[in-house]
Amino acid sequence: MQKRILITGAAGFLGSHLCDRFIKEGYYVIAMDNLITGDLKNIEHLFKLEDFEFCHHDITKFIHVPGQLDYILHFASPASPIDYLKIPIQTLKVGSLGTHNLLGLAKEKNARILIASTSEIYGDPLVHPQTEDYFGNVNTIGPRGVYDEAKRFQESITMAYHTFHGLETRIVRIFNTYGPRMRLNDGRVIPAFIGQALRGEDLTVFGDGTQTRSFCYVSDQIEGIYRLLLSDYHLPVNIGNPHEITIGDFAEEIMRLTNTKQKVIYKDLPQNDPLQRQPDITLAKKILGWEPKIDRAEGMKITLDYFKSLPEEELFKKEHKDFGKHIIK
Repeated sequence: MQKRILITGAAGFLGSHLCDRFIKEGYYVIAMDNLITGDLKNIEHLFKLEDFEFCHHDITKFIHVPGQLDYILHFASPASPIDYLKIPIQTLKVGSLGTHNLLGLAKEKNARILIASTSEIYGDPLVHPQTEDYFGNVNTIGPRGVYDEAKRFQESITMAYHTFHGLETRIVRIFNTYGPRMRLNDGRVIPAFIGQALRGEDLTVFGDGTQTRSFCYVSDQIEGIYRLLLSDYHLPVNIGNPHEITIGDFAEEIMRLTNTKQKVIYKDLPQNDPLQRQPDITLAKKILGWEPKIDRAEGMKITLDYFKSLPEEELFKKEHKDFGKHIIK
């Protein structure tokens, strides 16, 4: 019998790639998104398929999915600072109310649910690289707290449903991921640098450039998520690329890649911005037999080609989504 899977945040960057993967694996995919930050362009190629349906819905409201449901992937959440600073209440609600609704749905359907957590639950870490047993260093009332605490609560309520109700749950802690379908102006490092380079602007580095990030190509991330969903492991697992680079060095790498000669300008580091970010993937290797395969040079070339293929007006436009109408104040 064909397996049915619900994917929330399905019109977003990772959600759309997950839709592609599960369609390829022969699943019936129900894609759900309220399109606050998602874009139907990411999944419009799937609309003609019999094994795909799209539901425009806000998961902080009651969720009804008729029929059998075998799996749920919860990827609905703003994921970049430019988003969750604009819509902090919605960010908290999707991590709390939305997660609660989906856990209830999973319980009703006897479905296995995987929730997308994040490396941000580690905050500005005092342990490096970050292992799953590190509890983190998070400022609950800082500007990033709305995202960090939404994800930390999400993990807590998921584990409560697992231990109290015996629900089949999985938790993936996602580290910086990149690739086609990222939004060019969403404020994250890679699209920000590439966008500036292609527009002929100077590259903006926040802080002194010594802070680090570790970038995982999207196909590797999707493979790790897929393996975790189908595994028997219910505790959090880091999925990311452990190859660490400073932001300053990465800016220089982008200029070489784009063959541009702008200068790098430095601005103040935002409050609570993590100074180090590198996953320890020992557990993923042991439990899932997973590790990234795509090196940064290969992944960045594909990503650059994607951004260069976008219409020129896309390159120069600013983010203009009407966030306000979605917020209950």
